[in-house]
Amino acid sequence: MSQIVRTRIDALRPLLRDADPEVRAAVATAIERLEATGGIDEILHALKTGNTGARVAAIHALGEIGGDRAVAPLVYCAGRPEADIRSAAVEALGRLAVPSTLPVLLERLDDENTAIRGRAIGALAAFPPSQLLYERLRPFLAAADGTLEAEAALALARLKDLSSEGRITTLLASPHAATRQAAATALSLLPLEFQFLPASNGEK
Repeated sequence: MSQIVRTRIDALRPLLRDADPEVRAAVATAIERLEATGGIDEILHALKTGNTGARVAAIHALGEIGGDRAVAPLVYCAGRPEADIRSAAVEALGRLAVPSTLPVLLERLDDENTAIRGRAIGALAAFPPSQLLYERLRPFLAAADGTLEAEAALALARLKDLSSEGRITTLLASPHAATRQAAATALSLLPLEFQFLPASNGEK
């Protein structure tokens, strides 16, 4: 935590005993905000200078905190050459589901690392349903590797893609137990009737 943040918090603490309850509430909120800001500074420092384990931990922390200061470093990390860093960043971005980061996660669907592609599929399930997501995720139902089709089935179900029900049902006969399990869960998550989607940007 920086000295500036500490100084401000120290100045606020006496007002936690203010006679006015609204002042006490405002001060508590201000201190919480300052502590979060100071925490981000420390996390960003660890992200820049720490070893791989510390950087991954920092990425997960940013995914929990969120906010504008967290998004930019996560986007940067999602494109790093280290697979562990990319994977953690993709997971964190999915947790935050900030609309501006959608293209970054879509790009990771083509990652050379299968595990990261699977992580990206799962992350996209946190975004609002759209035809764009359906079109990008449906091909993975044919992956037949025991991972990607399982993630795609769950993601498409969470995105309410009823049009994929038939293909998801066929996965119940997959030779991969993880895929059969995911398909069974996906069928329980799909809506019971079609839902019309609002048009996304660029869609007609």
